[in-house]
Amino acid sequence: METFTMNVAELARLLSGKGLCREQIEVCRGVCFQANGQALDQAKHLNIQLKEGKKRAKALEKDFLEKEKALADAATILLL
Repeated sequence: METFTMNVAELARLLSGKGLCREQIEVCRGVCFQANGQALDQAKHLNIQLKEGKKRAKALEKDFLEKEKALADAATILLL
């Protein structure tokens, strides 16, 4: 990802050309950083949930296979 940087003079020229003041930009910048931080927190939370879901699915599959084997053994005994 490319980082965009400006020196103070370039920033002042851009702001005055757009009719904005530096304080407005700082507020917007803070809001953007906060929003990005929340997105990262959500991504981490979703990754944790995904790992837990995979672990649960694996445990359920293992339980299913054990029960399937037990049923097959019971069917074999009944046929004898």
